[in-house]
Amino acid sequence: MISQWQLRAAFAARLSDMYGREVPAYTTLVDVSREVNEDVLRARGADAERLGSISRVTAERHGAIRVGTPAELRQVARVFGALGMHPVGFYDLREAASSAVPVVSTAFRPVDGEELARNPFRVFTSMLTPADPRFFDADLRSRLETFLATRELFPPELLALADRAEAERELPEKEAERFLQLAVDAIELSTEPIDKAWYETLERVSAVAADIGGVRSTHINHLTPRVLDIDDLYRRMTERGIEMIDTVQGPPRWKGPDLLLRQTSFRALAEPRALRLADGSVTRGALRVRFGEVEARGIAVTRAGRALYDRLLSLVDEQAALRPGADRAELARTLWAENVPGTERDLAAQGLAYFTYHVAPDRPRGGSRPPAALSDLVAQGWVRAEPIVYEDFLPRSAAGIFQSNLSDAGSRDNDQQGTAYDSDWLSGAIERDVLDPFALYERQQNDSLAQVAGELHLTTLKGAS
Repeated sequence: MISQWQLRAAFAARLSDMYGREVPAYTTLVDVSREVNEDVLRARGADAERLGSISRVTAERHGAIRVGTPAELRQVARVFGALGMHPVGFYDLREAASSAVPVVSTAFRPVDGEELARNPFRVFTSMLTPADPRFFDADLRSRLETFLATRELFPPELLALADRAEAERELPEKEAERFLQLAVDAIELSTEPIDKAWYETLERVSAVAADIGGVRSTHINHLTPRVLDIDDLYRRMTERGIEMIDTVQGPPRWKGPDLLLRQTSFRALAEPRALRLADGSVTRGALRVRFGEVEARGIAVTRAGRALYDRLLSLVDEQAALRPGADRAELARTLWAENVPGTERDLAAQGLAYFTYHVAPDRPRGGSRPPAALSDLVAQGWVRAEPIVYEDFLPRSAAGIFQSNLSDAGSRDNDQQGTAYDSDWLSGAIERDVLDPFALYERQQNDSLAQVAGELHLTTLKGAS
């Protein structure tokens, strides 16, 4: 029998092999990521594995796919449910992007700490929003929804196997192999000719809309390795002649602890595709929709920490607007150093980041009573704090990656009122709860504190939130 985590690991590995064949520059990205990680490990030793073992970091991937309708997203949820992956977080890229990115998104991933350690594969999944009049007028919306209703992204056999794997949490080896084959095939780039006129109609609205609604299948949009030094990777990729986007998205590089998520990518490549013309003939063309993303993950922040991050982003925007010639990255570093605690202990003390706590094997002995305050337990060596890795995404960073790989801004009518979507709407659309990432991190932290209190026989643990 093949368990869910084994299915997940095998699926991620097969996707990586497939995407490497489809986009050779991705293989270069993986190779350079591995080189950087090995160099960081040699230079920093055990500190390099503070946010995950080198084996986890090297194997880690997140993918991204795009679908067109709530029905398609429900089917995606069933496929990833087979792999022990749950929808976590709601991301509105329409509001996070200044250009036309008409999608809302969630991320499917494991949520249990043990499952994440076994294989943390996650898939950022975006859904088109044809009902938003800022992007689609009534006629185009009708045509788009009619087109989407006629396609089948996932065959019934795949969905039946997915439901069985989710219900039983495993599959027999033969059925597991069939499931993996069908699942990978479903998101492999299709060779079916694309209706050129229809694709270009959607492309005038947004290249993202065309990539979703202009074709009869879905595909991996990008596959992302994790790296321990994203700035070094950016430099090495550039030296190899790979054209990178202009910036690293997310928090700045600074001297304190790594927080949240930093991302960058190489630019979308022109890929040959078959295009069907109005007279029915087929010609060869090229489309630029897929790119190679890479990420560096930091510590998960609390709601207060996230509010601080968002406030600093706004301050950087304000200062950059007042000083057009200034280095934006340097502005961010300065603000970060002035406002963000420079140590893990201070982050924890100010309630800005999440940690798990563990009774130290070399804690004080000799019959002394442990202090009741969490900060004292850590300071006096009774307890150790381990940072919780940020497993999720930042909407502005995701939108920034999308925008950096678009050839133009598309069209967006801001005089129109946008259609409302939120996490509750998405939960109803896919018929399963979209989980709150903050609640998941907080539960992980609280579970560890309860374990500490039990081991040290403390009835109360002061300073634990």
